[in-house]
Amino acid sequence: MSLNRRSVLTGAVASAAAATLPVRAWAEAQPIKLGILTPLTGAGGNDGPRMLKAMQAVLEEVNKSGGVLGRHVDTVVEDDQTNPEAAVRAARKLIEVDKVPIIMGTWASAVTSAVAPVCWESKTFLMTVSGADSITQLPHQGFLVRTQPTTKLQVTAHATYIAGLGKRRIGILGIQAPFAVATKEHMDAYLKTVGGSVVSQVIYEKDKPTYRSEIDQVVEGKPDFLYLNGYATDTVVVLRDLWKAGVDLPKFCQTYAVPQPTLDANPPEVSEGILTATPSADVDSTAYKLAADRLGLTDVDGFAAQATDWASLAVLTIAKAKDASGVAFKDNIRKISQGDGQKVYSAVEGLKLLAAGKDINYEGASGPCDFNEIGDITTCRFRFTQVKNRKLEFLKLV
Repeated sequence: MSLNRRSVLTGAVASAAAATLPVRAWAEAQPIKLGILTPLTGAGGNDGPRMLKAMQAVLEEVNKSGGVLGRHVDTVVEDDQTNPEAAVRAARKLIEVDKVPIIMGTWASAVTSAVAPVCWESKTFLMTVSGADSITQLPHQGFLVRTQPTTKLQVTAHATYIAGLGKRRIGILGIQAPFAVATKEHMDAYLKTVGGSVVSQVIYEKDKPTYRSEIDQVVEGKPDFLYLNGYATDTVVVLRDLWKAGVDLPKFCQTYAVPQPTLDANPPEVSEGILTATPSADVDSTAYKLAADRLGLTDVDGFAAQATDWASLAVLTIAKAKDASGVAFKDNIRKISQGDGQKVYSAVEGLKLLAAGKDINYEGASGPCDFNEIGDITTCRFRFTQVKNRKLEFLKLV
């Protein structure tokens, strides 16, 4: 399979086959096309390729087992470039030109916020990893679910951990993004229950060569702990500027903000000791073990686990609905992801039971895929790590 930066159509059907079938039979045998819109470049470029690989691995397994409803499943892949404008252009192509009924893979909350209206207005279903509370509060009419925990779930888990270290005066330094204001609100709400508070918050613009003035502002509040709320491309600059300024405070950031290239870009002392957290895959589950085997990995990160679940949920929903439309996804996804059906841990397993007329409940590699009425998952575990000598070392799973 070939892959370029802009667009990929996999698994094309040989034209010779079309000539041997009546028009109606051939139309019915056309592959089902699923849209993937994920960051292969930009701030999310460290995570997008892994998510893409996880989705493609599931679909390859499904196709080897006979496809869905007797049809091959193809993907059309677009790079959202971690940029809202580029993402909207790509989403319109997927919907208007490629005619996909579903888009999977958006990562940045700003990108998802921009793409979501394009999806619901065209009755195209959207699955995302973006966590900003505001996303599922949009009037998406049921055409959206996410496997990523909300900002509230994430920040409350972070605040609980930080408070457990005895820290009560938190300074937040973060990028302008849909989750920025909510982060401060949820952090402050939890800290006040244990006698603490957010003593300063500074929101900065992306792509600046230095954040020294913002650092000076956040430390004016005399915090005893810094919560860095950015992406990898800006966090590498923030960490360097904190080190140059001699700010020797304990720090926390999302794990996605310190991928290996970020840790390698600065001297080891710049990032030493930083605490990080990420929504964890369900490492004890059967689905997680199957995903690891499928990808040939020992450990599957949270984003790849969620991508595994998107692809699995997509094909199982099509099989349940016997239809591959956006409305079918909206009306049927919860019928295969929650309820009293037989628990299944892979798409292939679920497809066999659905074909036999059984009800199923898909339990994912990222955890239970139980969605509330606005499309949010209701619970999640978190993996905490710490930077030691330019490497992330596991601390605990909560």
